[in-house]
Amino acid sequence: MTMNPEANGKTMKTEYPFVLPRGYVDADGQVHRNGLMRLATARDEITPQVDPKVQQNPAYLTVLLLSRTVTRLGSVANVGTDTIENLFASDLAFLQDLYRRINQEGRTEAEVDCPACSHSFLVDIAGEAPGES
Repeated sequence: MTMNPEANGKTMKTEYPFVLPRGYVDADGQVHRNGLMRLATARDEITPQVDPKVQQNPAYLTVLLLSRTVTRLGSVANVGTDTIENLFASDLAFLQDLYRRINQEGRTEAEVDCPACSHSFLVDIAGEAPGES
């Protein structure tokens, strides 16, 4: 994860690691689950608005935003629109939620309730898979 210094001497987290629920399957059948998403810039949000594909289908905005901000996905050299378009629906939904959390809410945690005792606690949904570092 990348930390950039702010003017007050503190650091700001600008990249967030994640683990996809299912994973992107490339042309060779290799599954890629670990990735990195960076914070979106104003340009990331504005530029896709004039794309002809977005004009024809506003839902395509998600594909363009994610292709601009997902900087790594396993060993995939270039995460582009083709990669995002070929994600499983559950992985696309996961990345949409992560994008919203880090860019609008500024966090990656979600509050969950224990099914056994109903105790509420925070879970980092971006986190790393067990046993990985």
